[in-house]
Amino acid sequence: MKTRRQFIKISAAGTGAAAIGLQSLKLNGFNFLSEKDEQNPASDEEMTSYPTYCEVCFWKCAGWTYVDKKGNIRKIIGNEKDPHCNGRLCPRGTGGVGMYNDEDRLKTPLIRETDPEGHQYFRKASWDEALDLIAEKMDKLRQEHGPECLALFSHGTGGKMLSHLVKAFGSPNISAPSFAQCRGPREVGFTATFGEDVMSPERTDIRDSKCLVLIGSHIGENMHNGQIQEMSAAIENGATIITVDPRFSTAASHSKYWLPIKPATDLALLLAWIHVIIYEDLYDKEYVKKYAFGFDELKEHVKNKTPEWAYGITTIEPEIIRRTAREMAAASPRVLIHPGRHVTWYGDDTQRTRAIAILNAILGSWGRRGGFYNPEKVHVPNYPHPPYPKPKRSWKDAYPPGKYNLVNEVLSTGICDATIPNPQLDCHLRGWIVYGTNLMASLPDQKKTLEAISHLDFLVVIDTMPMDITSYADIVLPECTYLERYDSLRTSPHREPVIALRMPAAKPKYDSKPNWWIAKQLANRLGLQDYFQWENIEELLDWQLKKIGSSLNEMKRIGVKKYPREYNDLYNLENLEDFEFNTNTGKIELYSTELEIEDFDPLPNYTHHPEPPEGYYRLNYGRAPMHTFSRTTNNHNLWDLMKENSVWVNPKVADLWELENGQYIWLKNQDGIVSSFPIKVRITERIRWDSVYMVHGFGHTDRKLKRAYGRGASDSELVSKVFLDPIMGGTGMRGNFVTFLKEKPANNKEEVES
Repeated sequence: MKTRRQFIKISAAGTGAAAIGLQSLKLNGFNFLSEKDEQNPASDEEMTSYPTYCEVCFWKCAGWTYVDKKGNIRKIIGNEKDPHCNGRLCPRGTGGVGMYNDEDRLKTPLIRETDPEGHQYFRKASWDEALDLIAEKMDKLRQEHGPECLALFSHGTGGKMLSHLVKAFGSPNISAPSFAQCRGPREVGFTATFGEDVMSPERTDIRDSKCLVLIGSHIGENMHNGQIQEMSAAIENGATIITVDPRFSTAASHSKYWLPIKPATDLALLLAWIHVIIYEDLYDKEYVKKYAFGFDELKEHVKNKTPEWAYGITTIEPEIIRRTAREMAAASPRVLIHPGRHVTWYGDDTQRTRAIAILNAILGSWGRRGGFYNPEKVHVPNYPHPPYPKPKRSWKDAYPPGKYNLVNEVLSTGICDATIPNPQLDCHLRGWIVYGTNLMASLPDQKKTLEAISHLDFLVVIDTMPMDITSYADIVLPECTYLERYDSLRTSPHREPVIALRMPAAKPKYDSKPNWWIAKQLANRLGLQDYFQWENIEELLDWQLKKIGSSLNEMKRIGVKKYPREYNDLYNLENLEDFEFNTNTGKIELYSTELEIEDFDPLPNYTHHPEPPEGYYRLNYGRAPMHTFSRTTNNHNLWDLMKENSVWVNPKVADLWELENGQYIWLKNQDGIVSSFPIKVRITERIRWDSVYMVHGFGHTDRKLKRAYGRGASDSELVSKVFLDPIMGGTGMRGNFVTFLKEKPANNKEEVES
């Protein structure tokens, strides 16, 4: 697609010469030290420790960064007081030092230019020049079109400061891809049922569960640290694990039951389980009578949803369906059908997560030990500032009135829709700020993303690395890593209210800056300084901490601080007589009045999904324990653990196509899109014959990512068909199919260039 903003490679001026990095990786204890450091070991007593919390993934485990006398960061360990990690970091968290030492980091602000021949390139710029230019473009947008024509994509802690700036500017268009592309359907589905969402970290009491059911949830590979530790504890305590997955995952290997379900049929299995539990009289009668609404309607709804009916759809034998349902009921109420996290699969995802919520409800697990606990968080006051301007319009104006009424977050795909000119819109979005998220990998349907970008007046990207999205920017700002900066306090809800501090362990490398400084500098240039009345972030943090009975000095010493619960009951339904849920009926809504009001099915129905064309196989994708999406594949510590992905192929399929283990092939999807790079074949019985599987986040196209460039294939590139969830706009991405090419197509370029 040719546009005025073409893909251009980040120049060597922007990523610079190699820095001294970590050259070797010792897996014993995850000792990420260079050869030089190994020859000069330092004890903990000889180093200074600084509190931090991890930014390698969203779990944000608190820890300590150790720095030697020469100022070198030597290691990161977990903080024992932190309930997110209990003192133990995962491979990603321990390998976070690699982000700091990565020689491919963005090093200086960059501005897009066009030479007399029309070729575009990036040139170095000073911070003043880059910030002045951004402020100039934002002010012009504000004057000519209104501040609502600006949007912010954000993923990560630093997005809070930029969100504050964009709200002060007057725009409501602030989006995290983690909603529409990941967890959104479960939040809407559980809220429609219980009046509350699942939150992050999930409010799942895995450690006390007697039966844990995982439906396409790869605990053990997604490295949600606290959940993995709790699952291990549950297994040691004799809990039954039931895993539903077309792939024999790590979780499946620790399960009593593995149900290799036909993809896209999970809702049929859930309805059959509900049928068995109701018609075999296995549900929690007292709980349902006291707290639930719509049980009779549910019972009638699943009357014919028998295991025999589900067998013809799912390929799971009726006796296995009955046996696993009885296992859940035997453990009730200490049973947990996990809601998952990445749940945007087939377009009916809100209804599938509704079925998961209903199954938990009739087993009595919500608000009970071993099910879903009642989390609490510390409420940190905001530093005084003027009220935010009231926006006159938003991204929702791109849709008919009333569409997505149940959505309480901004859809990233909605931002794209509102950016593409529409005669019905007074103003399409004209400026994007993209912070810490690689949109080319995190959003499906790259063609549509590029179309939206082509209509922008300006695109600003703030990141630590030259990710794919930076190549489409007008201005690139290099952020320093989480090990080099202060950030907002971590206040994630948990079993007990807890806060964690992140402070710099080293000065920012190169000419990189922290996000709070960037936001404050832009505010000053835009006349919004009254929203940032603190001198620096230390002043802000100290003011906030003193308001909640602590101080910056105290948090520098302890890193993590716990607070007493406001309510006595962690499992709030065990001791409460007259509890009301935040639903229309005040009850757990098995029959959803909220969905009925919006003209959606109040009870979930199974719908058939498209089958693969002949010679094609459903594309499934997932996570690896050493990588987070596409952001870590260039980290030399973590890259050394997994350098590229592979495509899992069933032996029957491999024989049919005469594929060999370790052979490199190209993948082509149903729309004719071919992977930019080849991928290695892994022949294994661990995947169904009608599917293939690959780890997400590989196949980078920018050569400046020296380790990640060209390694493996990108699943995002092959997701061109998206099934939108009509209830909340989630992007179902598992309705894509691929076939195999043994030779590189003649028109398949080695890399994307202008």
